Amino acid sequence: MAGQGDGRMDTARPGILVMGAGGHGKAVLDLLMAGGAWRIAGVVDDAPRLAEVLGVPVLGNDAAFAGLRAAGVAAAHPAIGHNAQRIAAAARLLAAGFALPALVHPAAILGRGATLGEGAAVLARAVIGPEARIGRLALVNTGAIVEHDCDLGEGAHVAPGAVLAGGVRIGAGAMVGAGAVIRPGVVVGAGAIIGAGAAVLADVPPGATFAGVPAQNLHPETSP
Repeated sequence: MAGQGDGRMDTARPGILVMGAGGHGKAVLDLLMAGGAWRIAGVVDDAPRLAEVLGVPVLGNDAAFAGLRAAGVAAAHPAIGHNAQRIAAAARLLAAGFALPALVHPAAILGRGATLGEGAAVLARAVIGPEARIGRLALVNTGAIVEHDCDLGEGAHVAPGAVLAGGVRIGAGAMVGAGAVIRPGVVVGAGAIIGAGAAVLADVPPGATFAGVPAQNLHPETSP
């Protein structure tokens, strides 16, 4: 992969750093390689355990930031699946002077008028409906469907294969599990967790955990 992870090559394309050498980091690298618009400058990780990921060198931890910025790498992406950790990583990247562009896999579909916030990511085969809003640092994972007029808050995560029908609102930092389905117009509160395969038919309070078909509150005693 000539040019991947080597700041001396392929300078016609802008460089981007990927933060996170785990499974989601691998998915983001795959997105960038498929798209071709970016030159991948390397990967950093809080606790590097690998020399490379998908052939891209792991450059160490945050200590590599200054050298990458000096080499002209101006963009980065926090490729971390855990919502709170992704938001914290983004803050460190911004403090180091990196821009956080939104990333869209070329195999994803974006409807007319859909918008993506800073650092958002839309992975392969995901579908974003018309006039949906994907918030800052939100993640729409592989094969998920976010229908028309949905609104994903900052740092929310829609896991693989989940379906959000029209007009659903997902609060900041909320997690929608793999294969979950949310009925039109439902509001999922900030920090809530929707279990894998759940069928959500009514609003979910902030911070609650709902699972099952139909979805039920697993800890009603802690709900406001």
